[in-house]
Amino acid sequence: MVVRPLSTAETAVPVAVPPRPAGRPAAAERPLDERVSGVTVLLAAVDLAAVAVAVLLVSPQWIWGLVTGAVLIASRVAARLYRRRLWLSYYHDLPRSIAAAAAAFGLVAAVALLAGQHDATIRSIGEVVVLFFLIAAVPRGTVFQVGRWARRRFGRGERTIVLGTGAMGVALAGSMLDLPEFGLRPVGFIDPSPPAGGTELPVPLLGATLHDAIAAHRAGVVVIAFTNATDAQIVDATITAHSQGATILMVPRMWELYPDSADIERLRGYPLVRVATAPTERPSWWVKRALDSLIAAVALVALSPVLIAAAAAVVIESGRPILFRQERVGLDGRTFPLLKLRSMRPADETESQTRWNIAGDPRIGPVGRVLRRTSLDELPQLWNILRGDMSLVGPRPERPGFVAEFSQVHDRYWARHRVPAGLTGLAQVNGLRGDTSIADRSRYDNYYIANWSLWLDLKILLLTIREVFRGGQH
Repeated sequence: MVVRPLSTAETAVPVAVPPRPAGRPAAAERPLDERVSGVTVLLAAVDLAAVAVAVLLVSPQWIWGLVTGAVLIASRVAARLYRRRLWLSYYHDLPRSIAAAAAAFGLVAAVALLAGQHDATIRSIGEVVVLFFLIAAVPRGTVFQVGRWARRRFGRGERTIVLGTGAMGVALAGSMLDLPEFGLRPVGFIDPSPPAGGTELPVPLLGATLHDAIAAHRAGVVVIAFTNATDAQIVDATITAHSQGATILMVPRMWELYPDSADIERLRGYPLVRVATAPTERPSWWVKRALDSLIAAVALVALSPVLIAAAAAVVIESGRPILFRQERVGLDGRTFPLLKLRSMRPADETESQTRWNIAGDPRIGPVGRVLRRTSLDELPQLWNILRGDMSLVGPRPERPGFVAEFSQVHDRYWARHRVPAGLTGLAQVNGLRGDTSIADRSRYDNYYIANWSLWLDLKILLLTIREVFRGGQH
């Protein structure tokens, strides 16, 4: 994989996303008990048991008991009551818990009213919600208390690297050591410009790059304190840590003004913003991959008549081969052979890999122009998706030579490869196809990664369908 060259000041904070071994994320190198929060698992188990008991005791109509229980759990997931956290406090979560229960009751009651249910059904729904809340209260508080005790007694905390050796970084590392119940165990500092000799650090200053330090110490958390690194270096360091499955906690500027929220952790009064995890580390990413495979398989079968007709047209116009294979760069910088229906015949392989745009090339015949205008030439990439080379939605893959060139020129072009390449992407549905700005494409692609969700994928797919019917150009 090609990466942007580093300046002397950047050598301690790498900006490259190093390739990971195929099929094995870096986070998997840490023990299971450090990657899975026992507190979160126990809280979910307590709530599921409380829902079951409440439904059994109230005994509403089975359908309304099932709906109420499902909505209760869903509302608590939406309220992020099962999130990983440093501060294990029942009372800190109590307002959020009450709001989630109230929202669940309001939603189910509204559906029941619309369905023409009687007051007795509404009352039983309310009883289930109230009883669930009361039953879960004591066990939930106990889970938090046991979690704090286990962290103190057995050192059940995540290995943590602190980026920044200033006063804030030193104070945070000291707090982690003094308060093990917050679940962070500092293993060392990294700073591109460490303090002069004489400054006493509570844990060692690591001489390795951030990537190597995370791997060597199996660190699961990186805390970004105030440091001499530039903002660009900090962003690059965050991307590096994300690529290895690490959690990012960041001290915000003007931290004294930050109120509590689901994304704000507290460590001895210092707010730490929990940066969203990398998309590929989230459970919903597996849903994306399953949907990719299912949709690609169904589409290949459903569109097989179209593919056969298009293939026959290619053979009639310009002979074989039907498919055009071209090396492209995908997830973690790995290359794969991208498939297209051939719309023209390149002079040789060198032209295929080095020519940027073939729009208007006289070698493109009527069939080729139709294939490109309608995007039918892209349909064989459904096989790439089924193989796992690509996704339905993601940054469009580029050839290795252009990846090398663009990574040297455009900020964080290399960072697009944190996720698999896509058949379509956010940049493409915003008109960035063919000979358009690479900087704008890179910006859209990195925005997509930072804001990824299943809903965003669906939105891009719907916009892609609209673009196809409009006959958008490559």
